[in-house]
Amino acid sequence: MKSTRKGLRDGDLFKDTYERLNCAECEQVLKKQNDPDEVFSVRVCPECEATYKELR
Repeated sequence: MKSTRKGLRDGDLFKDTYERLNCAECEQVLKKQNDPDEVFSVRVCPECEATYKELR
């Protein structure tokens, strides 16, 4: 699982005009899954199921 920052650098993700993270492959806004026991949140593309972690 890559981090969101690495996904942005590699071109797997991009930000739209409202600074939301989007998947470059399917152009869908990533959904956030927040587990209170973890230090990071998981961002998931609803279409292709790609996952990225994001530090809180």
